[in-house]
This record gives sequence, C-alpha cells and structure tokens, in this order.
Amino acid sequence: MIKKFSRRKFVKASLAGTSSFILSAPNYIRAKDTYNKLNIAIVGAGGRGAGNLAGVSSENIVALCDVNSEAIAKASVTHDKAKKYSDFRKMFENAKDFDAVVVSTCEHTHAFVTLAALKSGKHVYCEKPLTHNIWEARIIREVAAKTNVATQMGIQIHAGDNYRRVVELIQTNAIGPVREVHVWVGRAWGLQSQEDSKKNGDIVHVTDRPKETSAIPTGLDWDLWVGPAPFRPYNTVYFPGPKWYRWWDFGNGTMSDLGSHWNDLPFWALKLKAPTSIEASGPKPHLEIAPASMQATYEFPARGDMPAVKMIWYQGANKPPHLIEGKIPAWNSGVLFIGDKGMLLSDYSKYALLPEKEFVDFKKPEPFIPKSIGHYAEWLLACKTGSPTTCNFEYSGWLTESNHLGNVAFRFGKKLIWDADKIKATNCPEADPMIKREYRKGWDLV
Repeated sequence: MIKKFSRRKFVKASLAGTSSFILSAPNYIRAKDTYNKLNIAIVGAGGRGAGNLAGVSSENIVALCDVNSEAIAKASVTHDKAKKYSDFRKMFENAKDFDAVVVSTCEHTHAFVTLAALKSGKHVYCEKPLTHNIWEARIIREVAAKTNVATQMGIQIHAGDNYRRVVELIQTNAIGPVREVHVWVGRAWGLQSQEDSKKNGDIVHVTDRPKETSAIPTGLDWDLWVGPAPFRPYNTVYFPGPKWYRWWDFGNGTMSDLGSHWNDLPFWALKLKAPTSIEASGPKPHLEIAPASMQATYEFPARGDMPAVKMIWYQGANKPPHLIEGKIPAWNSGVLFIGDKGMLLSDYSKYALLPEKEFVDFKKPEPFIPKSIGHYAEWLLACKTGSPTTCNFEYSGWLTESNHLGNVAFRFGKKLIWDADKIKATNCPEADPMIKREYRKGWDLV
C-alpha cells in the first residue's frame, strides 16, 4: 500500500520551502521585450531532446544536461558556450544562469526535472507525457498553478490548423451534441501477440526482464539514467533508443506516448478533464512490458451544455467497429466524433463530415481559434510576455492523468470507478501503487 498523502499539504509545504526562488513577479518581466533572448537550459539533449533543442535554438542555450556525454558532445557542436552537466540536480545549483528549462529526459524522470524547474521559478517546456504516473501529473499541475511561469507540454500537433478547425466544428454543434468518440492508432509498440507480430514490424522479442548485464556504453551514467525507478542492470533492451518506454519501470507504452497526441483532440474539442470510470481490455497484462494492442473505454460526465460522453481508445490490432465494418474511410489512425446529427472523422492533417451527402450544403463556421505562431514559438513568447500557451500544465496535466488511467485499468483488468478529488480508484485499492509509486532510495519527488 502507498502512504497516504495530502495534495494541499504538499503544495503548501513545497511552495513555502522554495519561496526564495519563486519570483514575486514572473521571469518574463526581465524579457518582456520579445527581441530579448531567453537563457535556456536543456535537460535531455539526445533523441527527442535534439528536436526540442532545435525548436528553441533561436534563444541563448546556456546549459546542456544529459546522462549520456555523447548527446552533450553532439549538442555542443552548435552550442559550444553552454555549461555542461550530467546531473540536473547539479545544474539547478546554478539556477541563476537560466530563465527557462526544456525537459526531454525519459518519461520516468520528467516530473523530477519539471518540479525542480517550477520550484526555482523557471518557465518549463516538458516533452510528453508530462509524467510517469497519475500522482506526479497531479502534483506538477497543482504546483504549476501556484507559480507565475509559462508551461507547455510537447504536443506539437496541437499547433496545427486542422485540430483548430475540428474543435470549432464540434463546439458549434456541426454534428450535434457528441455522446461518443473513438480514437485509434495503428502503431503497436509493446509486447506483441503472434497476430500482432505478423502485422507490425516493431516486435518486442523479450518476454521477461533480462537477467544478464550488457556492457554500459562509454559516457553513459547508467545509475543516473535509472534515477528514481527500480534499479535494473544495464541491458540493450532499455537503451539506446526509445525502447525503454515499453517497460513499465520507465514508461507506459503506446498509450502515454500517442495518447498525448490523439486524445488531445477530443480533450480539447469536448472540454474533458477527469473521467468517472475507465475499463480496458486486451491480452493478458504483462508484469514488465506495456501491451502493443489494447483498448480502453472512458466515461466522462456532462460539462456545461455538453452531454456525458464515452471515449474509446484503440491501439495496434484493436480497431473501432465503424472502421472494421467499412462505415468510414479506412484511415490508419484517427478520431471519430459521433454526434446526434452526424459524424466527424479527423486525423492530424484532414477531417471529413459524415455521411458526406448530408453535409453537401454545410456552411463551416468562421474560424474563431487564432492560428498558432508555432508550438515552440508559442511557449517562447509566453516566457517573454506572459501570453497564454495552449498546452499548459493545467490542460496537459488532466490529459496525462487520463491516459495513465487507461493503462492502470488494463493492468488490473477491471472497471475502475475514479474519484479525481481523492486521486483514487475507489473500487480498486490495489491500484494505489500504480497511481503513486515508491521511488528508489536516494530519490524523492517531494
């Protein structure tokens, strides 16, 4: 059983203990002229971190931190004046050097770096998913709400025009009140069944935690990479590459990864926050590895004038019935909103109102969601001026919690009755350790 905790007590204590760091006026005051450049610290410079680094390279990159010296060496080619660190905790000892932090570490350390940034009064961009578990997402969201900094989670597609047009259509009742939405992704990264293996090239052959130890690559601080997670001897099934996120110790599989992108659209359009129940199905849950194929059904309560809605997530071999039965175009991944007056099908770049013959004379609403200046640009401008971001931690915290709940329901094989205020599945106390896990000795988030 996990220890009981009080979010209110934690937030109060956490902020009180860092009052000397959190600014009475936001950091953007010193850079309110948008031509001034921010001093940015990069935590996680390889892989996805290299892409995020490129996205903010218009600013001053003053610190590079990574547990892999090879990643720092590559990033230093274009940012040779930046200070170099392997341990983010050491970097924050020099927090006066930077205004903002970009977090691109592996999923299991996101919350640790992000919370250190928030407590130091720094603007934060964190790659998705925001955290490794539900409790961490709640803590990050609540602490962020008490600070005066710009936050953004890495949901790059949120900045696209297509999502904006879909949100406008749903919120102006183009297809009537929406009571059901289906979200599916073709990717099947995780432990695959024989059937999955035939359909997908990315197969996890390992079925149990490896007992043998591989030679740790030169320049990699493996102990620091493992961080707060249970210690595992180094093995190439975890690193290099994104293989780590299939393992429950370090990630949450396809759900937490692609769920951040695809569930973003119904969350935005339907103004979703916390579900009241979650039920999942799929292959027998594996103790160590996330599934390639599964599905999860969420029930959300009514919101204002929007009715209660059921959202069903599918990944890998699992597909929605409308697709299987040929009632909609066979898109590899998509979001299908089902309203009282029709359906809306969308992916990242296009959408269709269905049945098409019933929308021949349909007049689209005038756009009312402004065009994005760019996902990274939006956050950088917010850091400098205090303007809003669209994927801030208030929004992305709820999205992250919901995605993680799908995995928790899958791993326990039962419908969870969710009490968002108590952060608890009231009918499944055995799920507590997956909502908030114990950390390895020497690591503590609060």
